[in-house]
Amino acid sequence: MTQHILQGRSEAELLWFHRRDTLKAAAAWLAMGGLPAAMAQQRSNVVDFVGDIVLNGRRMLPQQTVQTGDEILTGPASRLVFVIGNAAFHVRQNSRLTVERGSTINTVSLLRLLNGAVVSAFGRSRSRAIVTPTLTAGIRGTGVYTEIMADQGGRTYFCNCYGVVNLASGADRALSEASYHQSFWGEVEPRNGRFLTPANAINHTDEELEFLARLIGQRTAWQIAGRTGVKDGRGYMDQQPPEAHPAMRR
Repeated sequence: MTQHILQGRSEAELLWFHRRDTLKAAAAWLAMGGLPAAMAQQRSNVVDFVGDIVLNGRRMLPQQTVQTGDEILTGPASRLVFVIGNAAFHVRQNSRLTVERGSTINTVSLLRLLNGAVVSAFGRSRSRAIVTPTLTAGIRGTGVYTEIMADQGGRTYFCNCYGVVNLASGADRALSEASYHQSFWGEVEPRNGRFLTPANAINHTDEELEFLARLIGQRTAWQIAGRTGVKDGRGYMDQQPPEAHPAMRR
């Protein structure tokens, strides 16, 4: 298990993928052919379902399908793992989000997170984004973690765990090119004149990203490289000075 730092989250939330039922469900999903087979056989695209979840205003049933255009709310001690197209998501407890449609019903164009947290792995695509009240992230092919910190006035924590992301918060813009966890705050009010500020790597693990990437036939940057890097939020395999972080550049 890779090292991780918790801030307002429990250890159990980060170890969800260790549960026997979750591992069995993921193994069955892959053995049965993943999303293409599920679509052909008209099976659900939900890989893991725990607790009370509301889909479009009604209590969700385990075998329901999540589609683009849907709104998802997870209750306490709940979580949902699902796949749409070449994107996989783990929605954590006490979260609210919508999954908006792209060029087809099986293409996610935008993930709008209103509260809570979501871990995401995306295959390559031209136009895709994650939007929160304080941050917009233009996604290419990447794995990311997004959380709205209710106890910090609603500021957004965003980690580009690997890949390329275009970030915007307030008047600030940054290009994030990460091989190992490049983390940002999307501030509610500017700090030292900036809305995009550097953050440490918190509240998510390598293994979560690996789990989701595997569901869509992908591997993380560190799996491809055969090694992990320095998990300090700066985004690089090797130690870098603070000014190497994109949020520090003018």
